[in-house]
Amino acid sequence: MKAPQALLLYSSLAVLWPRGCCGQPYLRLRPSPSDNLPVKDIIEHPDPEYDPKEQDLDERTLRKKLGSGFDPHFMSVSVPAQGNLSGSDPPHRPFKGTGPLPNELKKLDLGETPYGARLRMGKKARRKFLQWLWAYTYCPVVYTWKDLGPRFWPRFIKEGNCFSERSCSFPEGMYCKPVKSVTKTFLRWYCQGWSRQKYCTWIPVQYPVISECKCAC
Repeated sequence: MKAPQALLLYSSLAVLWPRGCCGQPYLRLRPSPSDNLPVKDIIEHPDPEYDPKEQDLDERTLRKKLGSGFDPHFMSVSVPAQGNLSGSDPPHRPFKGTGPLPNELKKLDLGETPYGARLRMGKKARRKFLQWLWAYTYCPVVYTWKDLGPRFWPRFIKEGNCFSERSCSFPEGMYCKPVKSVTKTFLRWYCQGWSRQKYCTWIPVQYPVISECKCAC
């Protein structure tokens, strides 16, 4: 589920803030474990001395280090040509449901009310109503490119979000929420120590990305 996957990034980042007097204020600002996705922005130490230098950003070396973890569909080394890094405007409802109708909709008995009264509905009317209901309750994943900053490689991730500006149920009360996520492996610039005693290197971390949304309470 999404909670353990979200913990992967946070537990990995728990050791990434510099130690000692200079890094102490930032120890209180580490992200705490959460079951909320997408991952919240990470509070970074502002000192550029903790950023990777030009010689640390050789793409050939980093691709070899990341290996099969590099997924061009969800990550980019340079600014993506399409999309808005700060988040593009999500499509407005009603969405058009894609794929076959879910089984829970197929099994709906539209001819009987909760109080036992029977309704007559032809096959064509039933099909159109179910298509409308599927479009109304459909919860797609809205993807936007996000800049993770210079201490991640690749620097840009295609992050998933669930559309939640309005209710997805009728009557209202339910909203689109994450139900599944996948993890993508990135490299994180990790520094230990401070000043001239500082040692930095790239380490792999797993970053959860929403892969499925569902209309839920």
